Amino acid sequence: MTTITAEGLLLRPFEDGDATAFTSVVRESAQSVGEWMPWCHAEYTNKDALEWFAVCKQGLEAQIAYEFGIFSEDGSEFLGGAGLNQINRQHAICNLGYWVRSSMQRQQIASRCVRLLSQYAFETLALRRVEIVVAAGNHPSEGVARKAGAMLECVARNRLLIRGVSVPASVFSLVP
Repeated sequence: MTTITAEGLLLRPFEDGDATAFTSVVRESAQSVGEWMPWCHAEYTNKDALEWFAVCKQGLEAQIAYEFGIFSEDGSEFLGGAGLNQINRQHAICNLGYWVRSSMQRQQIASRCVRLLSQYAFETLALRRVEIVVAAGNHPSEGVARKAGAMLECVARNRLLIRGVSVPASVFSLVP
C-alpha cells in the first residue's frame, strides 16, 4: 500500500473503515466543495463512499489512478482527498485533483498535497507532466495551483462538465 507522510500530512489509499468519516466530511463540505464537484452533496451516504473507495482500489490495482485520503500526520483526522488520475503512460502525463474539508481550508493543505503528489508522479511513477484543471471561477483552487508552482498554460473552452453544463477551465502544469 502506497503511503506518503510529509509536510505534516498522511496521504494513504482509502479503507472501508474511513467511510463514516468521509461521509461526514463530504456533507460538511457540500457548500464549498460541492459548488465545483457535484459528487459532494449534503445527501452523500456511506454507501456512496464505499462505492468510491472500490473505484479507487480498482484504479490503484490497474495503475491508472492513485487516489488518497488526506489525514493529519498521525492519521487521526480526515482532511480531504487528493489524487493522480487520468494517467496516460504513452505520453507520461496525468491529472492531479484535490479537495479539502470546509473547516480545514486556507491552511495550505491542498498546496502541500500538490507538492507531494507531483513529486510522487515524477519520482515514483516516472511521469513528465502533471496537469491541474480548474473550472473557471474556482479561485481557491487556482490559488492552490499557483502556490504549488504550477504554470497557467491556457483557459480551455468546454473543458469540464459540471452538472451537465460545459464550462471553461484553467489548465495548469507542473513538470520536473
